[in-house]
Amino acid sequence: MQTRKGQSIEDASMRMIEDEVGEHPYDQSQWPVVRRVIHSTADFDFAGSNGILFSDGAIPAGLRAISRGRRVVADVDGVVGLLNKKGLRDFGIGVTCRISDPEIAEEARRRGTTRSQESMRASAGDMEGGIVLIGNAPTALLEVIRMVRDGEARPALVIGIPVGFISAAESKERLARAETEYITNRGRKGGSPSAAAILNALLRMAGERKRA
Repeated sequence: MQTRKGQSIEDASMRMIEDEVGEHPYDQSQWPVVRRVIHSTADFDFAGSNGILFSDGAIPAGLRAISRGRRVVADVDGVVGLLNKKGLRDFGIGVTCRISDPEIAEEARRRGTTRSQESMRASAGDMEGGIVLIGNAPTALLEVIRMVRDGEARPALVIGIPVGFISAAESKERLARAETEYITNRGRKGGSPSAAAILNALLRMAGERKRA
């Protein structure tokens, strides 16, 4: 009973989002992702001037990585906590998040960098064919972009939607020009709920395809 009630509330919320947004520029594979972000944030800007941006092959690349059980590399523990654990288990997907590792903090002090940068460098091997998920740290996104450019990392998809005032918008602009498949947005908005919502939407889509 509780599950059905929760589902009915979610369904009603999705209908409200559909009604309020009306016409939009997203195709049938992109819209479920955008709608899930709006549902998680109650922020309709994600379908407007600060809307979600997709590279041409972003959705197929993400779904392939999920179906193959590739790892997810996240920037902060807050993003990991919001991910659909059942969806991850269904595909045998592990999650790497090294931001809290003591050795990462030590390396950042030694090199004069940020923990976010060092956590991405240390996770390069786990990015191979997988999904990078960044919701908070622009420095993490900028580091991943550099790693992709220099051939140090080859993720299938970079979800980069960091929130903030310093370098957040700029890092997303760089991602939109990078040689990788990406999902991002314009402007300063973003954060853990937005990033997790994008991956959770892809997990749901992959699950529906698996059951079809």
